[in-house]
This record gives sequence, C-alpha cells and structure tokens, in this order.
Amino acid sequence: MTSKSPFSSAESPTGREPVVGIIGGGQLARMLCLAASALGARTQTVEKQTRCPAAGVSGRHQVGDWNLPAIALRLAEGCDVVTIENEFVDFQTLEALERQSVKVLPGSACLKIVQDKLVQKEALRAIGIPTPRFRAVSSFSALRGSAAEFGFPFLVKRRRNGYDGKGNWTMANVGELEPAWRRLKGGAETFFAEEFCDFAAEIAVMVCRSISGETVRYPVVETIQKDHICRVVKAPALISEACKREAVRIAVESVKAVGGVGSFGVEMFLTKENRILVNELAPRVHNSGHYTIEACCASQFENHIRAILDWPLGRPEMVKPAAVMVNLLGDADGDSFPSGVSQALRIEGVHLHLYGKDASKAGRKMGHLTVLGESVESAFAKASQAAAALKFGEQ
Repeated sequence: MTSKSPFSSAESPTGREPVVGIIGGGQLARMLCLAASALGARTQTVEKQTRCPAAGVSGRHQVGDWNLPAIALRLAEGCDVVTIENEFVDFQTLEALERQSVKVLPGSACLKIVQDKLVQKEALRAIGIPTPRFRAVSSFSALRGSAAEFGFPFLVKRRRNGYDGKGNWTMANVGELEPAWRRLKGGAETFFAEEFCDFAAEIAVMVCRSISGETVRYPVVETIQKDHICRVVKAPALISEACKREAVRIAVESVKAVGGVGSFGVEMFLTKENRILVNELAPRVHNSGHYTIEACCASQFENHIRAILDWPLGRPEMVKPAAVMVNLLGDADGDSFPSGVSQALRIEGVHLHLYGKDASKAGRKMGHLTVLGESVESAFAKASQAAAALKFGEQ
C-alpha cells in the first residue's frame, strides 16, 4: 500500500491542499483540525467511537482502534503526513506506518522514548537535564529500596499510559508498601519510583520544532493542579527572569534530546531553591498551551501543523501582557452542553471552547475558557467568574 497523496511534498506545485492524518479524535485532535483548516490543509482522523470531539470538524472521520496497524494504515491513505494527539498509540504501530513510507511526526523513535516515562527520564538524565531522582521498580525489594533511597513520601508511577494522575500513587509510610504492591498487581505492570518534590510552583513551556529544526518556544506558564488535573494556566508565570530563562533552555534541550517534531509540552517543577526539574514531556499539543489560541500570535495548534508540514513557524509571542486559561470539568453525569453559557459570555473578554463530547462525567474535561488582560490577576478574576457560571451535567 502507499500513503502518497496526489502530490509528493507538503506544498503542491498545482496548489492542491496538503492532507494531515491525526491518530485520535479527542479535543486535541479537534483543535488541530480547526488550525489545519485555517491554513487550508485537510484533515483525516480516526477514533474508537463515532461520537468524539474531532468527528464534527474533521474532513474525514474514521472509526476503529488506532493501535491496530491496519486501522492506522487506512487512516494514512492519501495523507502527506500523520501525527498523533496522544502518546498512547504504540510506537510499533507508528513503525508499521513508517515501513510503508508514511511520514509520521513525531516519529516512532521519538515516541518509543517518550511514551515510557522511565525511558524518557533516562534519556533526559543522559544529557544532563535535571529531573527528580528515580529508579525502576520491578520487584517488592526494589519498592523497599526506593523507600530507603528517597524516604517518605515518595511516588510510584506507571511507566506507560498514565495521565492526569491516573497511574500515580504516593507512598506515605512503610505500612503502605505491601498494600501498594498488591494494588500494583505485584509487578505484572511496569512502574518506577520517584522522589517527592516539594515544589514552589509547577510550570510548563510549549516548544515547537519543525522538520528543518526551526524552533520556537512559548512563554513560561504556571499550572495549577487539583486532584492531579490541571485546572488553571497562568501566562506568563510570575517567577524570576533567571528562572524563566533556565526553564526555556531546559525545555528546548529536552525536546531536541528526544528528536521531537511538532508541539511538545514540557512540564517542570520550580523548587523552593529555584531549581528547575523536568517532570515529564508530552509529545503533542498540550493542555498547558490552550491559552495560545487567543493569547499568542500563532497558537500551539497552528505551529504544530506548520512544523509537521515543514512550513515556517509562526511567532509565539503573546498579544496581551497576560492570559489565564481555566479547564472546564464535568460536575455530574448528564448532557455535554453546560448551563450558564449566556451568563459566562456576558463577562467581557471570555473566549469559550466546548469540546462537543458525547456526555458529561464528573471530572471529565468538557472544555476550557481563556481571558486575556493587562495582568494575570485581572484575567484570573474574570476567568474564575466565567468558569463558576458553567455547570456540566447538572439538572
């Protein structure tokens, strides 16, 4: 089979638009589709169900398990490039595409490193990128050894397929080790242990890198987490300029280290001693960069499309001094469209994004909103007021 479109390069000499395949159909794919459409590119998506956020905006939506090479190859038909909206697609599936001459960005070699968080951290440590201390956990004795090395509390994390805190556990004392080992299925899955970081702030940087190596980086932001889910992003982070410079340097070097192409989220801890430690990389557009849609000259989504087509990257600078993004989570099971939309939109400057999911569930990401302003404080006040007006799933 071949994935070649009617023209061989991303920019057709006859003026026909490029076609971008996206593995996944969630809200990230939805926003990638919208960005691609604005640039005149067509999109094709694949997801395991018909009703998903990307289905209504994709040029062609297919239903199937994207981790099956045959399904991924069907998506790739006619595409100039295939990209991912999540890091859960197995790198071996991407390898199967590449063997059929499909251009996949980020590629299988990058994903092989990043999707296993232990391998990811080992790759970063190998080039001197600072991270919290960590060690593999493949036996109960290794779990005990982690307690001896790191002290309490410390973290145990699933190496693959963990997100929003799912797959992470905090070990508070020695009495939790044996119950935790049983909960971890006694080594049936793969885990690693990591020292607890008593940070001053959680920060993030979006980095976008093109096929040609052109790189832009967005402002350093502060992310506010609750129950392991990002609730608020404040841009820019109110930290020292020296810390911002170091965070940007580390973020760019981290993405280069794994051979990243496209938009990558780099999550970091700022310690109370003003050290920057990388928490993890996301090889895709990222929640901490949603504010860029309104707040920056070119959003993380637009620049991801530009990067994988090897077009010049857009400027990442902010158009206003400050912006705040608030994630909108489901309050209860029920309808996906919230009450309070009219009330929220009466607040000047509110930009509302609803993801069109099939239903609301408690804690599920249903949308986000962004407010720009002259200061983080003023933007946060408006964003909080608007978010409080919106209720998902409540009767």
